[in-house]
Amino acid sequence: MRDQGQVRAKKHLGQHFLKDEGVAERIAKVTPLDGVHKVLEIGPGMGVMTKYLLAMPDVETWVVEIDGESVSYLQAHYNQLSARILETDFLHWNPASVFGDEPFALVGNFPYNISSQIVFRVLDMRDQIPAFGGMFQKEVAQRLCAPPGSKTYGILSVLCQAYYDLTYDFTVPPSVFNPPPKVDSGVMHMVRKSVDPTIDFKMLKRGVKAAFGQRRKTLRNALKTLNLPEGFEHPYLSKRAEQLGHEQFVELLNAIEDGRS
Repeated sequence: MRDQGQVRAKKHLGQHFLKDEGVAERIAKVTPLDGVHKVLEIGPGMGVMTKYLLAMPDVETWVVEIDGESVSYLQAHYNQLSARILETDFLHWNPASVFGDEPFALVGNFPYNISSQIVFRVLDMRDQIPAFGGMFQKEVAQRLCAPPGSKTYGILSVLCQAYYDLTYDFTVPPSVFNPPPKVDSGVMHMVRKSVDPTIDFKMLKRGVKAAFGQRRKTLRNALKTLNLPEGFEHPYLSKRAEQLGHEQFVELLNAIEDGRS
């Protein structure tokens, strides 16, 4: 097992280094890469998961890492990766700079403090990311996969489920990390659907955010910020946000748009 002390875990980067090789291999293999020839790992740290990605046939592995100390470690220990290490912040990275318009899978042990922001970026790049998966704080992974009616069902649940099929894979205890986090982690993956919802993404995102911004109110009140057409009525307006699946959100928001024309 690799000496985890060679790179210092930095709290401001949300680093918790995975030290269990078995778990690392399971996470590396959890995201389906059928037909995908490039994979980008976010936050590889010391490469505990990277080595299993590099061993996969017919897949070119890239990594994006913001921590200079981790980059130096990877350059020293993974010669075959040295030309494919992107030392930058994924949240501000442009995929066209590396992949052009070619599709790529995205995987990682995601820092808890930016995991939701990563998922929003994935949604922005959804047409280029056919598969995405890895490890989150358990409650975040469960929230993404939560069904309508669940207390954890929210904005990202709806948006991800509109464009991807999601699977919660397994739970990881704090003991397999150094330093151990204070909560369990959850591993999940999602695969792009073959058919998109019949709505503009920005419209769907705006409507879902408005609905869950006041989730205790009925949609009639929560969606007032959308400036509903005068006299607009719809059966879903009497429901709350968590009661609607992504198909129902699309139906309601399209009806609102139609009411304006």
